Amino acid sequence: MSVNKVFLLGHVGKDPDVRHLDSGVVKASFTLATSEQYKNKSGEVIKNTEWHNIVLWRNLAEVAEKFVKKGIQVFIEGKITTRNYDDKDGNKRYITEIVGDNMQLLSKKDSVADDSNTAEKTQSSPANLDDIPAPQDDLPF
Repeated sequence: MSVNKVFLLGHVGKDPDVRHLDSGVVKASFTLATSEQYKNKSGEVIKNTEWHNIVLWRNLAEVAEKFVKKGIQVFIEGKITTRNYDDKDGNKRYITEIVGDNMQLLSKKDSVADDSNTAEKTQSSPANLDDIPAPQDDLPF
C-alpha cells in the first residue's frame, strides 16, 4: 500500500493562470507560498519559504478563476505529481506540482488587507461540500 497525500496552508503568490481547453475542461495553475520560522544558533529568527506549483482541474479550476487572487490564504489538499519535458536545448526538465482535490479559501480577495478568516469551502465534487473538515483547527502548525 502507498499513499500520496499533501496538505498545504499558505498564501497565493500570483493570480491563477486559467486555461479553457478545447475539450471544455478548465485548468488553473498558481503558486502557493508556505513558510516556517526557527531560531539559529545565534538566536536570529530565520524564515524559510517554500513555493509550490498548484494545479486545479474542472470545478476547482472554475472556482479558482472566480475567487483565488494573489495574497489570499488557501488550504489545498491533493497529491504530488512530477512531469518532465525537453527544453529548447534538448535538456530534460522536471516539474513537481500539487494537483488539488480539495480547496478551502480562508480569505476572500476583498479582505486580504484586513485578513478576515471568512472561509469558503470548495471541492472537486460539489455534492460533498459539507464533508470537508475545517483544517485550521486540525493542522499541527
